[in-house]
Amino acid sequence: MNPSHKQLLQIALVALLLTGCIAVLLPFTGTLLFAVVICIVTLPIRNRLLRLCRGRSNLAALLVSILLLLLLVAPVALLSGSIADGIELAIRYLKPLLENGLPVEPPSWLATLPLVGRDAADYWQKLVASREEMNNLLHQFVEPTRNLALATAALLAQGLLQLLLVIFFVFFIFRDAHLYADALHVGSRTLAGDLGERMLALVEGTVTGVMVGIVGTAAAQAVVAMIGFLIAGVPGVLILTVAMFFLSMVPVIGGTLIWMGAAIWLYSEGQTGWAVFMVLWGMFGISGVDNFIKPILISRSSSLPLLLIVVGVFGGVLVFGFIGLFLGPTLLALGQVLIREWLAHAAARSVAGDEGLPQ
Repeated sequence: MNPSHKQLLQIALVALLLTGCIAVLLPFTGTLLFAVVICIVTLPIRNRLLRLCRGRSNLAALLVSILLLLLLVAPVALLSGSIADGIELAIRYLKPLLENGLPVEPPSWLATLPLVGRDAADYWQKLVASREEMNNLLHQFVEPTRNLALATAALLAQGLLQLLLVIFFVFFIFRDAHLYADALHVGSRTLAGDLGERMLALVEGTVTGVMVGIVGTAAAQAVVAMIGFLIAGVPGVLILTVAMFFLSMVPVIGGTLIWMGAAIWLYSEGQTGWAVFMVLWGMFGISGVDNFIKPILISRSSSLPLLLIVVGVFGGVLVFGFIGLFLGPTLLALGQVLIREWLAHAAARSVAGDEGLPQ
């Protein structure tokens, strides 16, 4: 066989093999990346457990996995169970309405709603008078509610399975962490020398900084929300606090759903003053934590400028989903390093060229 043809065949076989590997790993890309993020952040805990376990990596990885099960899977399972109970209660409440219709008199709080209260109460009376129109309206609400309940249950089940899969990956990554670390250091130095080493350290610092900022901010928001719930007398403080912690990691609207729902419940119970307090507490207290503490925590743990952090977090979520919270700032950090190195190299070449010009 011609040597050039043999080389082309070898390249084609390698490309085919790489394509097959990518196709196999593609469905698990997000889960693997999330597992890598958790491994980077929890590496100091793993190393400390490894010393306590006298170098037995299997036992250290198992202990970290059990800790993650208690911190991640157990609260999500508790939250999903509470949501399922809430859906069942809502269905139990709506079923008599479909069978018997609305009460003749509207709720007392309905007419007190600002701007639309009187019209809403009048429309209630019209619905009661026209049973057919009322049933059609109720069925219009029931079907979307049912679809939303099914979608929520499926999402929670999928989330639990993904968390279990993430912890499964974490165990094996931590078990052979020294092999992966050596391969990364050798590969980065081989490809880019000292720049590769710096970029690897930058990835670790950026991912850790973003994780500290997101989790720390979510915990702070959950504590502030819990204080507000206790002051306003909202029931189910524990489950609301857990829900606030997890949903606060979702940008823009995550935690707002919880404190706004608490405010609506307070208003429906006739506690207008506490409802107003809950809205103000959510807007200035809970949301204020997200607006001020998160950038500070991330910028203190990462060398990335604050503007790039904000753009990276929101842009990453829009492009990659939840894992984009970490990928966005990391990619911008690496891009910033490459641009700085290129500019420094270009400036050095320009200076060298100027010095070589004849006087």
